[in-house]
Parts: sequence; C-alpha cells; structure tokens
Amino acid sequence: MLESKTTDYDIPQIIFTQLIDRIPSKDRATQTLILAHRRELVEQAAKHCLDAYPSKTVEIEMGNVHSSGSADITVASVMSLVSSDRLSKFRPDRFKLVLVDEAHHIVASSYMKVLDYFGLAKPDKSIQDHSPALVGVSATLSRFDGLKLGSALDQIVYHKDYLDMIGEKWLSQVIFTTVKSKANLSKVKSNQNGDFQTASLSKAVNTPENNEVTVRAWLARALKRKSTIGFCVDLQHVYDLAETFQNHGIVAHWVTGETNRECRGRLLDEFKAGKFPVLLNCGVFTEGTDIPNIDCVLLARPTKSTNLLVQMIGRGMRLHLGKQNCHIIDMVSSLDTGIVTTPTLFGLDPDELVEDISPDKLKEMARKREEEARMEKSENADPSAHVDRTPVYSNRSITFTDYDSVFDLIDDTSGDRHIRGISRLAWVQVDPARYILSMTGTERLILEHDLTSIPQYAVHHQPALPAHIYRDAMEGKWRGFSRRKTVAQAETFVDAVHAADKFAMEKCAHHIIEVNAQWRCGPATEGQLSFINKLRPKDDQLLPDEITKGRAAEMIAKIKHGAQGRFSKIKREKARVERVEEKTEKVKEMKERETVKVGPLSI
Repeated sequence: MLESKTTDYDIPQIIFTQLIDRIPSKDRATQTLILAHRRELVEQAAKHCLDAYPSKTVEIEMGNVHSSGSADITVASVMSLVSSDRLSKFRPDRFKLVLVDEAHHIVASSYMKVLDYFGLAKPDKSIQDHSPALVGVSATLSRFDGLKLGSALDQIVYHKDYLDMIGEKWLSQVIFTTVKSKANLSKVKSNQNGDFQTASLSKAVNTPENNEVTVRAWLARALKRKSTIGFCVDLQHVYDLAETFQNHGIVAHWVTGETNRECRGRLLDEFKAGKFPVLLNCGVFTEGTDIPNIDCVLLARPTKSTNLLVQMIGRGMRLHLGKQNCHIIDMVSSLDTGIVTTPTLFGLDPDELVEDISPDKLKEMARKREEEARMEKSENADPSAHVDRTPVYSNRSITFTDYDSVFDLIDDTSGDRHIRGISRLAWVQVDPARYILSMTGTERLILEHDLTSIPQYAVHHQPALPAHIYRDAMEGKWRGFSRRKTVAQAETFVDAVHAADKFAMEKCAHHIIEVNAQWRCGPATEGQLSFINKLRPKDDQLLPDEITKGRAAEMIAKIKHGAQGRFSKIKREKARVERVEEKTEKVKEMKERETVKVGPLSI
C-alpha cells in the first residue's frame, strides 16, 4: 500500500499556490492573479488558495461571478477576463505575480491579451522590469500544434518526469494493458491541429462490435476495479458505450459538456463515494480533474496527440487512501495512421501489445528496442530489407521486400502511408530516415531522423534556386541544390511533422502542397512521363492515362533523391545476406551430422 506524501489534491495547483508567499512584494505590488481556462480548474485553485491562505482574500472572476479587482488573490477564467471590459479593473502595478495553470495553453490569443495588459508580452525590458512575475505550471508542457511556448515563457525552471514521480510516490503506481480493437482508422480525417476529426473518428470507433470488444476487455481485466474513468470520442459514443456496459449488467453513467452543473456535481460525488463503477466522458475530464479514487482508465478514444494521451492517463495517477495502483486499458486501433498509444510514451512502436505491465518494464522494453535500432543503423540496414544480423550459426529466418528494378522501388508507397496518417501534405519517403515535401520550383522541406543526434528529428528548408540557375538545371546544365537551413527540431516524429507542416503552410499555398490538391488528380505531363520512362523498359512505357500528375511528382522526387543508389544498396545487401544464409545452412547441416542421438539413424 502507498504512503501518501499528499492527500487527494491536484499536485501542480498545490505547488503553485505555495509559490504565492515566496514571491516578494515590490513597492505596492502585493496581489496575485491565477489564470485557468476551465470552470473546474478555477474552482479547485480557489479552494486550494483558501485552504493555504485563510487570512487572505480570495475572489473568482468567471461567468456571472465578478471580482473586485483588489483581492489578495484573484482566480480568473481567461475567457471571462478578456470579454467586455473586465480587465480594466485590475491595476498591473499592484500585482506581484501572475500564475497560469495548464500553461501549455499560454500562447493562445486570449492568454496573450491578458499578458499584454500586465506588460508580460512585450519585448521591451524596461516595461517587463516593472511587471509582475509570470509562472506557468503544466503536466504536459508542450503543444500539439507546434506553437512555441517561448513566445510567452522564458524558461522551464523545473521538470519532473511522471515515472520519477511514481517512483518517489508522488503519483500512484500504474499498470498497462493494450487491447487490439476492431476500429479501422485508415479513412479517418484529421483536424487543423493534426489530431483525428471528431465526427470522422466517431464513425470508425463507435460501432456495436467495437463497443462490445471494449466492454469485454474491461470485464476481463478490470471487473474488480472500483472506479473506472472512460474517455470516449463524442456524445453518441458516450451514450452507446454506456448502453453496452449496462447490457452487461454494469452501472455506467456519463458526464459531457452538456451535463448541467447540478447533475455533474451529483454524479461526481456518487462516483467519488464508490456508488457506481464506471464514469464515461468526452472532452470533460482531460485536464485538472480532481478524482483521486480513479483506479482504472479506459482509453476508448484513439488520438495522435501525446499530450492528450498523457492527460487521460494522468486522471488515474493521483494518490488515494487504499489505492494500490491504476490500471490503464488502451484500446489500440488500426496502426498505420500516426496514432499514439501507451507503448509510444516509452519509445515503443504503437503496435506493441502489452498485458498488465509496469512502466519500468515498458521502459526496459524500449531500451532494448532502441539498442536493436542503433545496431541496425550502424550496419547500414535498410527497413525495406529486413536483414538477419545474428551469427552464422543462427537458424532464424530472413525476409525481404523484393524490388526487381529501381522503378519498383519508387512505386512502393508503403513508407509514405505512415507520415500521411499524420499530415495532410504530400510528403514522400525517399529513404528510410528521410522525407521530402516539394513546394514551388526547386523549393522543398526535408525531414530527417538521426538516432545519434539530440533531438533525433530535424526539419530543413531548401529555398528555390535563382531563376537563371533553375533554367540551367531544367536544361541539364547544372546539378545540385541550394543551401538548406534547419527550421525545426523535435524529439518525436509526430512533433517534427507538425512543425514542418506549420512552416510549409505559412510559406506555400495550400493548394500546391496538400496531398488531396486538385492538380494532383490530372494526368501526368509530357515532361514527367519522359523523365520516368527513362527508367522503364521500352516495351513498358507509361501513358498519360496510366498515372496522375501527383503520383508522377512523387516518383520523380524519389528518383532525384537517391532511389537508384538505394536500389543498388538493397541488392548488394540482399546478395550478402543470401551468402551468409547459405553458409549458415551448411554449418547447420554439419552440426546435425556431428550430433549423436539415441534412436534410429536417418538413411
């Protein structure tokens, strides 16, 4: 049983409320403003402040509740604060501290408007010297849309990994189980932030068959759990999954954005008291929810956002008296769409299925996979040819993807599907660790993965060639590219893709670079066909009605960026491994002849 270092509270809010008295007053600046973006966060923060500072005045600015502007501590909804003229009653020179809860939202326009009012969004140092201190706290201090928090915050002064917090008993122990669901996400659309579009995702996920698999998984792995929080896609998914639970005799209630405040409060009180085992929601309990008795989290809604995944899991990681651990059940869907799952948090592939496994074991699995990948890279292995690297005496099988010609290689789109599950732009994989996005003329973006670098992913911009050089290049008089510049770096592939997409869409017209652009549907041009057909046999030339302009552009990009060299390398590697395999077989036969066995001898 865990010994709680704290009781049933929100750790980030406890930490930042304790900061208030540690920030010294300046002249007449003694007040504190706490900003949050949701009602629950505002109310929780106000409660913590009242508990921590019973002698201070604490007021709320939210909805129909108006503060005086002169309280020692004001806890405000940022959306309420920027509406009408509600900011004007606050005097910036009276504030020593502005605290932002869930600070990964801080670069949103509403927050920046408040910061600007308090002199915290201006580059002028003379103004900032007379402004209050700015502190932000968040359990997920990054943004899925690629916007940089540095436009509002100067530095991260402290970070504690949640695995360390589990080890030090600040958070509950967790165990993970992944379950392969029946949902196919291959046709699910993406929203403007890169995550799944809600309506499209609901069609794929909210089916009777998939809901049945979800409930049966819960019955098999979590029936004895007292308090399960379930995350669904939308309202209809909440209703249908709750009905499926009830059809199996399990009491399941739900809370959505449409649930009135009184009903929500009653259901939460009953859930905290253990009066029913399953509470479902969609988009309500992802941030700042204080329900520490949760001992199971059911992830029934897939996501491409690591932040959202961590937020959902985090709902079950609060300490609570009598709680030994929290069981995370992740319904893993079709895996060719850039999805993130609990294994991806530890650096594992999303299709890694695990059962009742601890974070430490997942971390060890990831370490082993990383070491295997590093060894494969050091030997110049190519993912398109899965090569056996074991000693000669091994009898493990070897499999290849065979390419009979360089054209077969450039015609293979299997490497493009993963990135296009994340991005709506026309990225092309030109080798195992490199993707190209062609823009205008010779301008392009290059996304590269290097296991030896920190961060591992980099995005480079290669500007278009000057007009006179471009003409020479088109006539074959000049070969080469312009000097490239690194425009983004990231620790994860998903973050790198989103950063690259944001840069591309600011630099180039969307109708040029989107994978579904109208121009891509037309027949290939004569110039494209001439370029591609040079690689094909004369009796197998492509015709205009056999290939689209977009597909031809992708093939040409692969050819220009090393397809012929890669094809030669694959062929050489395959020949080398076949020689090793032949030798292995001979050694195996020799060993079998030398082995003495009791029983009849073979003829």
